[in-house]
Amino acid sequence: MGRGKIVIRRIENMSSRQATFSKRCRGLLKKARELAILCDVQVSVIVFSSTGRLYQYASPIAATTMGMAMPSIIQNYQSAQEHHQLLNPISQVMEANGGEIIKLRSQRLMFRKSAGKELTPY
Repeated sequence: MGRGKIVIRRIENMSSRQATFSKRCRGLLKKARELAILCDVQVSVIVFSSTGRLYQYASPIAATTMGMAMPSIIQNYQSAQEHHQLLNPISQVMEANGGEIIKLRSQRLMFRKSAGKELTPY
């Protein structure tokens, strides 16, 4: 017999909400630790409770002490984001011109259909 499916919405009862937060936060941090160990990756999790309390996990990094792991991972994330944006200028152009691309593709399909050729996606 399995557990019942729950609806994901805010828990109104304050004590139930706090108990659920505590259990799920612990589970999230445990999963982050397991992911870091099993896959040998850098993982960082930051959670602020409704009262403003900080819960965090940062996977240990060989080159730094444990106290510096979180800032190091955040710095790696920021530099990866900047690097990704520099490498993908085409994706930014496609996002900006997404409507035009869809319009041109539909016109191409209509042209092929009117010409009597087989319909292909491109």
